[in-house]
Amino acid sequence: MSVMDNVMTTATSKDWAGGECFAVLPVGSFEQHGEFLPLVTDSLIAGAIAERVSREYDLLLLPPLTFSCSHEHAAYPGTVSISAESLIAIIGDVAASLRRSGIDRLAIVNGHGGNYVLSNVVQTANADGRRMTLFPARFDWNAARDAAGLTSTSTEDMHAGELEVSLLLHLHPSLVGSTYSQWDHSSGPRPHLLTAGVAGYSESGVIGQPSLGTAEKGAAILNSLTKSFKDHLALF
Repeated sequence: MSVMDNVMTTATSKDWAGGECFAVLPVGSFEQHGEFLPLVTDSLIAGAIAERVSREYDLLLLPPLTFSCSHEHAAYPGTVSISAESLIAIIGDVAASLRRSGIDRLAIVNGHGGNYVLSNVVQTANADGRRMTLFPARFDWNAARDAAGLTSTSTEDMHAGELEVSLLLHLHPSLVGSTYSQWDHSSGPRPHLLTAGVAGYSESGVIGQPSLGTAEKGAAILNSLTKSFKDHLALF
């Protein structure tokens, strides 16, 4: 599978005409993932999940948003962020444009944990009727971790660790640097993450155990998330 398979949809206007009125929007990031994963890691993961669920459930796939709220990674080279206000505006504009095309339901597939504001966006959108869902939720990620037999917990495995390395080894192994197993780092509690950023807890930018990642775990994670999405669809 090429990188582009998870990044861009090749659908035409004809494919969208009169189709399912449920679209899927992957939201990633462009931020540091240590020295061994690409800056687009979260975008590739979000794109892969979105492509898989759109194909499995016959939904309309949108191309990913690559820039989002990565301010906690600002100390590391290559990270590019947009403000929370900008992300809110983009999601709102996309949703409004879709509604003009007769598509009134939107699943946001979020690949970056720092996009806290997306929860508020979805809550607001659903105040007058169910229009959006945010996926994967924490319980979806936890179920996927259990299904894949991940060793680390979600607290220990915050960034560029077992989960993300496993997914990239499964999806795009050529993009995983050969030294990934040498960068394990445990930060312990991170009570001031919003103030100090990731740099306050990790010199390398890694918080987790990338050495535990395997392609097999990555495949199991993706399979579990695909199954979990069915419960989100059932709410509409």
